[in-house]
Amino acid sequence: MKIDGRFWLTKNDKSFLGSGRIELLEKIAQTGSINAAAKEMKMSYKAAWERINSMNELADEPIILRTIGGKGGGGTKLTDYAYELINTYKKLDELHRQFINRFSEAGDNPEHLAQILNRLFLTTSARNQLLATISQITINKINAVISMEIAGGGTLHSSITAKSAESMNLRVGSEVYGIIKSSDIQITTQKPQDTAKTNVIEGVVESIISNETDSEITLQINEKFSLTSSTSNKELQQLKQGDKAFAVIDYANVIIGL
Repeated sequence: MKIDGRFWLTKNDKSFLGSGRIELLEKIAQTGSINAAAKEMKMSYKAAWERINSMNELADEPIILRTIGGKGGGGTKLTDYAYELINTYKKLDELHRQFINRFSEAGDNPEHLAQILNRLFLTTSARNQLLATISQITINKINAVISMEIAGGGTLHSSITAKSAESMNLRVGSEVYGIIKSSDIQITTQKPQDTAKTNVIEGVVESIISNETDSEITLQINEKFSLTSSTSNKELQQLKQGDKAFAVIDYANVIIGL
């Protein structure tokens, strides 16, 4: 048994955007014709036009532009607003897919599903929460090292108890969050030589904010995520915006969140 779900956007209590309508818009963009798009989707022109007309009636702006005749013949193209709708739908659909995948981890176990639901509404004061996929689990009776691939690129390791890994039902391929307090991250310009049980993540200094005693450093690690470190001004190195630097984090300071 598998949990599944379809994603639709509605407007004024009417169906507005779904995967089929998005595909139709993309086919129109590719072919320049509603008729050609309909043929590729194996539907009638009438059915395709009804879908386009339904979207147009609900949209805040027109979604297609039609030209008739002329030197190059007539055709149909999408408006800039239509492309915005496509991008918005795809981003929301991806979030919905991740949401459903989290449910699917429970399989046919209602108790585990209840745990996942409870965690979805859990908030934490930790500044750094990296979405990642478990790539390896190494257990030595008492402890477990969870290796994760960070969304957007990069690797993160966490050391937790074997009992915690079992109770959380962690599996290779599971999507999790690597949660790290800003005070547990050291930012340095020199890559450490001894990296045993230590994460070393390369990035670029995005910003430094300081007051009389403390500083907050944001390190951009990829297109999706950054890490924020808090430190005293006494420990602040000669860092400046744009510098290449390294975030140093002990395995034990990375909390796993579902």
